[in-house]
Amino acid sequence: MGGLFSSEEVNMDGKEATFIRGITHDKCVVVFSKTHCPFCHKVKKIFEDYDANYEVVELDKRSDTSAMQAVLGKMTGASTVPRVFIKGNCVGGYDDTKRLQDSGRLEEMLRDCNAIE
Repeated sequence: MGGLFSSEEVNMDGKEATFIRGITHDKCVVVFSKTHCPFCHKVKKIFEDYDANYEVVELDKRSDTSAMQAVLGKMTGASTVPRVFIKGNCVGGYDDTKRLQDSGRLEEMLRDCNAIE
């Protein structure tokens, strides 16, 4: 049984992939989210508690939601949300971000790219 999206459907040279690569390159912290997702709310709260400068892309407010999730799935190995990128690298979802926070590593990463003072 395959994943949610077949590899033939995912255009890694399309506008969605270009958008994802661009925003994750240009912004220190990017959260790909959905407005109704409780784990997305939790991960955004983590960054708000740091008063971090971060960008949110609400996938369910976009007309290309499925294509964006397919590209994120291909890029990161998971198409679920949230998908958190720091300095262009996907650190994972809520649980992964929480582990980074609990270890103290998240604060270091945020300071390293000037997302927090």
